Amino acid sequence: MEFVNKIVGTVTRALNNNTFINICLVASFATLGVRSANQQKVIEALEAEKENIVKSNKDMRKAMWDWKQQLFAEASTDSAVVPLARLKAIYGEAPTPQLPTADYAILTSLGDTVKQDGNSSRSSGFVV
Repeated sequence: MEFVNKIVGTVTRALNNNTFINICLVASFATLGVRSANQQKVIEALEAEKENIVKSNKDMRKAMWDWKQQLFAEASTDSAVVPLARLKAIYGEAPTPQLPTADYAILTSLGDTVKQDGNSSRSSGFVV
């Protein structure tokens, strides 16, 4: 028990000693400084990686745009395998053709309900 009392007394004297407190504060500050420096290096590396990815994405977008323009140019010729109107419909640049009214009857008989604007939606009682 005397040993425990000596340890408690030593800890109490250390906590009341300004030198000990200052050493602990400096050690904490140094530890936080090292941690902050490491995190700053990680942040800089991630920012550099982000810049590379953004540049790569821009290059890919430009390449895809060029390919699309080349595809449209080739499709506008008379000997095109896929017509230009079909390509524009695929890429969403042309309005989709409306279904004839006979097709509405088929869709309705399959359990779809038809809206006024020509879009169809599933009825709640029909499961596919």
